[in-house]
Amino acid sequence: MNPINPISMEQPQGPSFTVTDGHLVEWANWEFHLKADQRAGFIVSRVVVRDSETGDRRSVMYKGFPSELFVPYMDVDEAWYFKSYMDAGEFGMGATAMPLVPLNDCPRNAHYMDGVFVSADGRPFIQPNMICLFERYAGDSAWRHTELTVSAGGLREARAKVTLVARMASSVGNYDYTIDWEFQTDGLIKITVALSGMLMVKATVHDNMNQIENQEETGPMVSENVIGVVHDHFITFHLDMDVDGPNNTFVKVNLVKEENLEGKTPRKSYLKPVRHVAKTEEDARVKLSLYNPSEFHVVNPSRRSRLGNPSGYKVVPEANAASLLDHSDPPQLRSAFTNNQIWVTPYNRSEQWAGGLLTYQSHGDDTLDVWSHRNREIEDKDVVLWYTLGFHHVPCQEDFPIMPTVAASFQLKPVNFFDRNPILRAHPVFEKDLPVCRPSESASAM
Repeated sequence: MNPINPISMEQPQGPSFTVTDGHLVEWANWEFHLKADQRAGFIVSRVVVRDSETGDRRSVMYKGFPSELFVPYMDVDEAWYFKSYMDAGEFGMGATAMPLVPLNDCPRNAHYMDGVFVSADGRPFIQPNMICLFERYAGDSAWRHTELTVSAGGLREARAKVTLVARMASSVGNYDYTIDWEFQTDGLIKITVALSGMLMVKATVHDNMNQIENQEETGPMVSENVIGVVHDHFITFHLDMDVDGPNNTFVKVNLVKEENLEGKTPRKSYLKPVRHVAKTEEDARVKLSLYNPSEFHVVNPSRRSRLGNPSGYKVVPEANAASLLDHSDPPQLRSAFTNNQIWVTPYNRSEQWAGGLLTYQSHGDDTLDVWSHRNREIEDKDVVLWYTLGFHHVPCQEDFPIMPTVAASFQLKPVNFFDRNPILRAHPVFEKDLPVCRPSESASAM
């Protein structure tokens, strides 16, 4: 591979964010508290966004963090059947966090924060450079439009998309997890989990796939005498939403196909959004389906827009996977929080860890699934939304010996929270605002 020249993000006037007292972050229209946590990795809390129209500081979320990670391996051999892990509860995402590598884990313009934990002997332990904060610009636009009818040349407007990223990386045994919380000026929060590291592999007497009959191995061959065992990753997030205040309601907006009466229109069908307010925990359990599409809103029924819509945020799923294990399988009993992709529960201080407070040798009697089956009321309550990201991993040769990073995300996006696009008044960037970078002679001659 030809070498890639270094790319650096420069900020001639310094960063646009501030960090007060080591934890309170302010940037653009956002304010939030950021702290390292031995079990969750880091916790984002007291998330507030400033309304560009009114200048009001409005709450979005009280607290958010990865609550549990479930990693079951798909091999029933005596030496493998028990290999299923709960990385947050059994190892700790903060306890296994590693110092980030400048210029490689985080860009040149990053600000670093240490993690402070309690070691096994009760003494404080400092993990340096555990979290990084940086502004990201990748050449994307936050919004754009060209109006061709205004003049012969048209009217072009665009605004650069700049975001703020909070990042950490944990090395839990053979796997490395990078978790990003990315804040956009339009009020959107994007949460991304990226996986890399080394595969957990199994030895085989075979050194070529031609020697294996009837797919007898539990995973593909990734190198001579090496099988990459099929496995899953599930990351469940605890999202204590406080949209314009603590009392919120979960609403499923189902897209329903309506049939047209013959002769009324050439169209045979159309989609209609139908709102369903979840009254209890059972109403709010969601298994994602492409063929039964819905939007999932957390709204404040007491706060309305100028048009009468309830102020809200919606969780926007991206690529995802579901656990296919039998619900009575011991690993799945312990990790029954992966039975659905979305749960909503009333806030309870003791219900923070989806796999239970004590996960070692647990039997599944203190999980999110157990709490949810109490079927408590959740309408107009202080609620917690739980969202699970999933990966099915069928290893391949490119994953060995160190796998390239693969990532999945979901979004928390404002829905009728603002009266209009909150970044219409964002300032454009001009050439005069930037330092002059001239190509070298060798580069310009190419």
